[in-house]
Amino acid sequence: MEGNIADLGKFIGAGLACLALGGAGVGIGIIFGNYLNAALRNPAAADGQRTNLLLGFALAEATGLFGFVIAMLILFS
Repeated sequence: MEGNIADLGKFIGAGLACLALGGAGVGIGIIFGNYLNAALRNPAAADGQRTNLLLGFALAEATGLFGFVIAMLILFS
């Protein structure tokens, strides 16, 4: 196995940055699960919370995308 310690550090750093993708998936699942739970309990208020749902989804997804971009920057820089 050829390589040096800098390559090892790059791979470990990129792997750690990819943990953000898992966190984004969990966050999106929690957001939509809680929204569905609230919508089933009070259907009249579901439409008023749709903006908050989409904002939470966008922020959670942006976190995952930032982690992916950081991982790619670590690997290919």
